[in-house]
Amino acid sequence: MIETAFGFSSTAADVVRGVELGGRRAVVTGGASGIGVETARALASAGAEVTLAVRDVSAGERTAKDIAATTGNEKVFVAELDLTDLASVRGFAAGWQGALDILVNNAGVMASPEEYTEQGWELQFATNHLGHFALATGLHDALVAAGNARVVVVSSSGHQLSPVVFDDLNFAFRPYDRWLAYGQSKTANVLFAVEASRRWAADGITANALMPGAIYTNLQRHTEGRGSGKTPPELIKTVEQGAATSVLLAVSPALEGIGGRYCADCNEAEVLDRRSGTLSGVARYALDRDNAERLWTVSEGLLAEG
Repeated sequence: MIETAFGFSSTAADVVRGVELGGRRAVVTGGASGIGVETARALASAGAEVTLAVRDVSAGERTAKDIAATTGNEKVFVAELDLTDLASVRGFAAGWQGALDILVNNAGVMASPEEYTEQGWELQFATNHLGHFALATGLHDALVAAGNARVVVVSSSGHQLSPVVFDDLNFAFRPYDRWLAYGQSKTANVLFAVEASRRWAADGITANALMPGAIYTNLQRHTEGRGSGKTPPELIKTVEQGAATSVLLAVSPALEGIGGRYCADCNEAEVLDRRSGTLSGVARYALDRDNAERLWTVSEGLLAEG
């Protein structure tokens, strides 16, 4: 069980304090908004070279300038990445040169209206899981080259809303439910971390997933700015606090060589057999190795077809 000195109120700056990342290289998807900005800022403040992988390059460039100004680190770069466009993902991976020490799969959509990609994939599953799956596997050689790379996967307590429904990933037979779709995609995030850690252990790569907490960001654009509307005010985090667990998984010595875990509030979460109704805990099905292996195989098949 991973236990640290940090908790609910810790910020990304708290977590990264005293850590030296000079010579390390990181990619943060969705690094131009929300907790992605503060994740990137913390990594840059510790000396890492950080690339913001974003859809909106102009927003990314503004963010990069701000991070450089506040950290004194000029090695903050911007690259275009659209996780729903396989050509974009593959182009980003093909264009990456050299080793990659830290990959933060941070970008995502939540509770969006019913929409499908050109391949017929449900948008939330395609964005939150398949796009990041294609990115991580495409960058595998770069991660190997780092020697002890870490993949950080931003999931959510929303994973408790639904397991991955392998027989109906794209709601072909069920009425579309934006929250079930979100839950399925966030479960997929955890399962990816489990299987990536298993498959890539010999390459020195670890992957861990996390719940950042409840934070008011652009992620809530489809939910009237208030998530599901059920989070008590005292459980709402700032963006700086919301980025803390991502940064912890990216840099903490406590995670050295450890993969396939799910953390919240900077500590490993309790495994649940029933939905908790809270922001803590991880469903047992999200850590299931058989589910994880099956999802990997299914994902590879979908990308091959796409």
